[in-house]
Amino acid sequence: MNALPLVSVIVPNYNYAESLDLCLRSILDQTYPNIELLMVDDCSTDQSVAVAEALGVRVVSTGANGGCGTARNVGAAHTQGELICYVDSDLALAPDAIANAVRILQADAAIGAVCGIQDAEPLLHDTVVSRYRGLQYHYWSISSEGDVSFLFPAVCMIRRAVYDEIGPFNPALRQTEEVDYGYRLTRRYRMLLTSEVRGRHDHDHELRGLLRKLFHRGRLRIPLYARARRFGKGFETASRAWGSLAAFFSLPALALPVLVGPAGLVLPAGLLAASLAFDAGMYRFVLRRHGLLSLVGFAGLQFVVNVTITAGVATGAVQWLLSRPFRQLYDASFPVDGNRQWKSA
Repeated sequence: MNALPLVSVIVPNYNYAESLDLCLRSILDQTYPNIELLMVDDCSTDQSVAVAEALGVRVVSTGANGGCGTARNVGAAHTQGELICYVDSDLALAPDAIANAVRILQADAAIGAVCGIQDAEPLLHDTVVSRYRGLQYHYWSISSEGDVSFLFPAVCMIRRAVYDEIGPFNPALRQTEEVDYGYRLTRRYRMLLTSEVRGRHDHDHELRGLLRKLFHRGRLRIPLYARARRFGKGFETASRAWGSLAAFFSLPALALPVLVGPAGLVLPAGLLAASLAFDAGMYRFVLRRHGLLSLVGFAGLQFVVNVTITAGVATGAVQWLLSRPFRQLYDASFPVDGNRQWKSA
């Protein structure tokens, strides 16, 4: 690999004109000098293309709305760099992010991909929900720093040779294409999550949208984990799983005081306390950073998120039992005969 390999920075985009200018400017202002920048527009209906063109950024279209996986594949097909760097269009990079990712990949040939960590502060929308999500995602990321088994695609760098070997993102997947890709990549290479590669993200700022996303991500992980026969390494720790379960079951347990009187409060209170204890490190982090009042609001939102994730997982488990197509959702990534059943879009 040359001393300064060409890095193809690919920005998949769908209707993120509001944050796109900040994203693209952060890439143009990188300290690393050898970059080609491409925005792949997934048939946006806002002013995204105009924003990119005003900055002189090359734009290609997916031709039909196909999701992030499709946009990433199109970007790889239209670039030439030895290294591929994906940056979500609602994220602004730290000035040294690309230089640090290149250095890490050059230092260890066993690492196939490097993923970055997002700052705790939101990029644009400063709402209660976006502040919650920024803190939660940041803490879960820094506590997972090191080797992981699913891709963090908001900012990541992959060797072109590894991408060619592993194959493109599965275009049939809309919510879990990065988890699927990480499983495939980490069969052969290490994947590193590191705080040396940083960015600031425009997090979900409305609760309904965030919960919908988390529900479906939990649901769609079930056939992947069943097919891969192992859980992901990263966010999905045993303590977080138990915390989500405890929060979920504390709700039906609230019926006990009606049935047996005040003594019935012991179980729901115990489950709620257990849910808090399983995520104690995160709550201490929020307390140190923002104080007790913010912690109370944060804990309330985390309870709702835990219940939502568990509901998604439970729905996915039922769907896996009842639906053969759902069970086969990831068969192309884990084929019996070794041949993939899908192609790059």
